[in-house]
Amino acid sequence: MNIKIADLTFEPLIAADAIQARIKEIAADLNKDYADKAPVFVGVLNGCFMFMADLLKEITVPCEVAFTKLSSYHGGVSSTRRIRDDFDLMTDITNRHVILVEDIVDTGNTLDYLVAKLNHRKPASITVCALLLKPDAVEYAVEELKHVAFQIPNEFVVGYGLDYMEMGRNLNGIYKRVV
Repeated sequence: MNIKIADLTFEPLIAADAIQARIKEIAADLNKDYADKAPVFVGVLNGCFMFMADLLKEITVPCEVAFTKLSSYHGGVSSTRRIRDDFDLMTDITNRHVILVEDIVDTGNTLDYLVAKLNHRKPASITVCALLLKPDAVEYAVEELKHVAFQIPNEFVVGYGLDYMEMGRNLNGIYKRVV
């Protein structure tokens, strides 16, 4: 069923049950990989909040949770390529294993910026876990991107934390723009 958000129409792309199934698979891998490491999960707000919450429900290893906030869309339907750094990470990650939790990797510009910024803080490692990846849009390859729930076409999407004009984040599934 199509939905309307502000002035745009969207159609289903990924169902809620498929998202939950992939989260369980990714969490199982992370639980195995970080069994003895007590990682710090760092969520990139605002878009990561639903993905991160559901992912953490499946994590069984001791861990910490922290957040940072960056933006490059600024309410539109495509990346502006200008990164707005709204909220810095307040947790000391020196010699810690960091798992960055991202909603979507589009051009990779924001992720490249954030990984470089965090590497200056001397973590033991950084791994990126993303809900969505648009391989056809990637301009900055980020080697730390190890876990991707879904690869999608280079289309504008909302739902499950992702927004259009700050709306649509509450949807359980992922929807793509109807053009």
